[in-house]
Amino acid sequence: MSCGDGGFGKREIAIRAAFRGACEGKQVAVLVPTTILSMQHHQSFSRRLRELPVYVEFINRFKTGKALTETLRKVESGEVDILVGTHAIVDKRVKFKDLGRLVIDEEQEFRVCVKEQIKTFKANVGTVTLTAFDASLEWKF
Repeated sequence: MSCGDGGFGKREIAIRAAFRGACEGKQVAVLVPTTILSMQHHQSFSRRLRELPVYVEFINRFKTGKALTETLRKVESGEVDILVGTHAIVDKRVKFKDLGRLVIDEEQEFRVCVKEQIKTFKANVGTVTLTAFDASLEWKF
């Protein structure tokens, strides 16, 4: 499926894809290339889904120490439905209880080593890749 480019509504599509995954009882990882974008996505997701029974959390370089440890514990126990973050999501310390969907924003922005880690996620879960780089959206379920 191809449509749109910058300003088309990729974040809206990401929110809906993540929410649908959470409604199916699966955890969702939303992977973005920058810390600032992860914060923006987390705020948007949290604001849009605040009235719904979905717990949205984030992980990036701004979250450290006790807060990071607590977030990782909640992800592993399944308390977190949607985890928004940078390449920190593919770190070996992050263990999902039941990851069912991966939403990737601007995949071309990630380094090769991160892309290799993403491949291991993609093999086992439904993936939505969003990019304005080539004005396309790629859905794989």
